[in-house]
Amino acid sequence: MHRWINLSLLLLFPLSWVAPLMRAGLLPLFGLSEISVMTGLHSLWDSDIFLALIVALFALIAPFLKTIALALIHWNRLDSRYTPILGVLGKLAMADIFLIALYITLAKGVGVGRLETAWGLYLFTACILASIWVSWRTEQLAKKTRIDDETETKIEPN
Repeated sequence: MHRWINLSLLLLFPLSWVAPLMRAGLLPLFGLSEISVMTGLHSLWDSDIFLALIVALFALIAPFLKTIALALIHWNRLDSRYTPILGVLGKLAMADIFLIALYITLAKGVGVGRLETAWGLYLFTACILASIWVSWRTEQLAKKTRIDDETETKIEPN
């Protein structure tokens, strides 16, 4: 099952990048503009290219590379010894969820405008959490396989 969830993430991650994470507006009387990962990166690119590259690494590249690597492990194209390295990529990918939560908290705390979360935030968070679960499950299965392999080599007669 974890193989198929991981494959679905290859489609859901890009969808979550363009889905609206939140709607923001300066005053309650004016309409709210939708903010997605991609629109946020675009705005950030205009003001600070270096920071935009860092956010792109954590929000787009790290989770997608991890998902591809897990798919390669699941379909026996990459050795399962690499699963601990994927844990590091997963930790990097969670940084963007923290940043989004921080921005929402700061914006609501200031009280200058209006900020509403949108369905894309939940989709993006679900993708990250599903990716963490798939990584954990893959690592557990890899450990079990290694233990079984070690047990077989000890039992085999000479």
